[in-house]
Amino acid sequence: MKFGIGQPVRRKEDDRLLRGKGRFVDDLSLPGQVFAHVARSPVAHGRLSALDLSAARAAPGVLLVWSWADVAGRLAPIANQFPLKQADGSDVPPVVMPHLADGVTRYVGQPVAFVVARTRAQARDAAELIEMAFDDLPVVVDPEAALAPDAPQLHDCAPGNLAYRWTIGDEAAVEAAFARAARTVRTRVTNQRIIVNAMEPRATLARWDAEAERWEVWAATQGVHALRAKLSAQLMVPPEKIRVRTPDVGGGFGMKLQAHPEDALVALAARELGRPVKWTADRSESFLADVQGRDLTTEAEGAFDENGRILAMRCRSISNLGAYLSSVGVGVHTVFSAPLTGGMYDLPCFHHEVRGVLTNTTPTDAYRGAGRPEAIHVTEAVIEAGARAFGMDPAEFRRINLIKAEQVPYRSHGGFEFDSLDPEAALKLALEASDQAGFPARREAARARGRLLGRGVIYYFERTGGAPIERATLELDPEGVVRAAVGTQSNGQGHETAWAQIIHEKLGVPLDAIQLLEGDSDLLPAGGGTGGSRSLIMAGRVFLKAADEVIEKALAAASELLEAAPADIEFRPDEGGLFRIKGTDRTVTLFDAARELGGILGAGAVDDSIATFPNGCHAAEVEIDPETGAVAVTRYVAADDFGTVINPLIVEGQVHGGVAQGLGQALGERAAYDPETGQPLAGSFMDYWMPRAADLPPFEVLMSPTMARTNPLGAKGCGEAGSVGAVPAAALAVQDALRAAGAEPIEPPYTPCRVWEALQAARP
Repeated sequence: MKFGIGQPVRRKEDDRLLRGKGRFVDDLSLPGQVFAHVARSPVAHGRLSALDLSAARAAPGVLLVWSWADVAGRLAPIANQFPLKQADGSDVPPVVMPHLADGVTRYVGQPVAFVVARTRAQARDAAELIEMAFDDLPVVVDPEAALAPDAPQLHDCAPGNLAYRWTIGDEAAVEAAFARAARTVRTRVTNQRIIVNAMEPRATLARWDAEAERWEVWAATQGVHALRAKLSAQLMVPPEKIRVRTPDVGGGFGMKLQAHPEDALVALAARELGRPVKWTADRSESFLADVQGRDLTTEAEGAFDENGRILAMRCRSISNLGAYLSSVGVGVHTVFSAPLTGGMYDLPCFHHEVRGVLTNTTPTDAYRGAGRPEAIHVTEAVIEAGARAFGMDPAEFRRINLIKAEQVPYRSHGGFEFDSLDPEAALKLALEASDQAGFPARREAARARGRLLGRGVIYYFERTGGAPIERATLELDPEGVVRAAVGTQSNGQGHETAWAQIIHEKLGVPLDAIQLLEGDSDLLPAGGGTGGSRSLIMAGRVFLKAADEVIEKALAAASELLEAAPADIEFRPDEGGLFRIKGTDRTVTLFDAARELGGILGAGAVDDSIATFPNGCHAAEVEIDPETGAVAVTRYVAADDFGTVINPLIVEGQVHGGVAQGLGQALGERAAYDPETGQPLAGSFMDYWMPRAADLPPFEVLMSPTMARTNPLGAKGCGEAGSVGAVPAAALAVQDALRAAGAEPIEPPYTPCRVWEALQAARP
């Protein structure tokens, strides 16, 4: 079908967005609307000895100024929502975050006071009048230092700053494998802290309906039902008392799934004042207050037999959780990440210990990939070290160790059932497309120009799934419109187009007749939002169920219209959604049936999470200027297995975006803190490097599909794959170039300064 599954249909939403007709939360205005601003802690760890709000309360236009004393008992604190059990079976300690500091601040940027005024400028000016005084407390920002016996303690309920110790794997089997190994390797892998920096900052607008005793909240989210549940818990009211709506969203990347203090504060203020209240973060606030990503350090070892086949992996990781436990932060480097240890390699056994540590830094949580880039980075570093130990070509070493297609179905020691894969095919495709054979000549040519060329080839996989619930409805209007409602939430992924293609394929109705409805918790009783690369699989399943119900109801009407038994009628979506009496030219359309019935409604529901396992080979080449340390990515090829591809243009764009973020992490992004004061060293784009278009090469994205057997579309999630593969591919390419110059390995990000210093240290 011309606009169906597999077709490169241009995104329906792009014309509206590119013409500036998108509607984001900060574009919304309500009658009587007022504005909020948050006064934040300037110290990383301090006891609040004085807080004078009087000048702010007397400032022009000010309607409300709150400290913790004003909201205590009215808002339940933000708590961990991930049900993690520690290695000893105990629960994670109840480290909770107050919406406003409760006498102690534990990171720079923590909210201390909340101001509402008639204008945004008045709220900001009033916040400047708030006088705060602190008794400084000792600071610790490094998680390894935070575990020391004499380290400053952040929370009484988490002795030693340890939020959890969690393990997975067979420790005894690993010890035995290392004992019999022909060779072992050891490496240290750092995945530094990242600031999310979505294009659109967080924003919340809330209105209280006194007559209905109900809130209406507009927020930039990755799922309205998830935010409704969080607000319900924090405001201590039933979910039915809250309607959450989300218009267009300018990027989320996991950060906009998490609980932040401002949402509930805005809602509570709207009820208090009886007026709509809006809060929008500025970029500086985003740097300080948005949950951040990554921040994992791993000591990893690999054991190999005499033929270079991997026998076991052993890892010990430390995760920096920040000052408080965010929504699912404790799950990111445990359940989301550690089971992927060993990647797509035929690994007999592994053991991974993860410790989650509290520090005087902004809390961390899921960021695009949510633990999977970290796991694959560690795995690929071990495999690369193994290849060097055996003196083998890294790509060939990977081929030897990869799971083979004939081994499917394959159960990994992380507990995954791989239902469809062919890693050797993807590896071969990537090596050919990236001209593996021509690399030695390119390296020599670069050397002749005074440059260092390096190459990194990796094989990744990830588990997708996300929230185990989804709902959808399809409503056929007699006038020729299909209204498709679903609980996912586009943050730029192209849902308006991809979901319409699935519906078009199933029903045959024109693509332009399909209107997507997302971002309203009143539309559907539940929904899983967008995150964990879940949306396609879950939305596809429920839309197919809803379409089946539509066809069933329409068939009954078509039977009446055609005066034929249902068994004698066939439905032809490939002919524009016709019901035809078999063997004749007598037809009625789906919309004829809808007119007969006065409209047709179909519904789909699932209450489980279907795992898929996108995987593939990424190859990167980088060129280093030894005189400056500058790193340029000169080649990037991705050969990915996403199963059925609904829209190649959208999928390629998703890979491009993920790779760009992965390269940003590898080459420059880093959220650093002063170890003495806990002050963030990056507070704006002036001191936080971000990849620009000129920093990125043309990407070549190829498909090497095997059809997933776990869902009716045969599809696999794709939204995070680029970031999973790009980080290790770029890291290994840089290390390869440095190794050629005799330089020692360095930690990311691979900034010009770090690279130059490594090269200088290697000079005789």
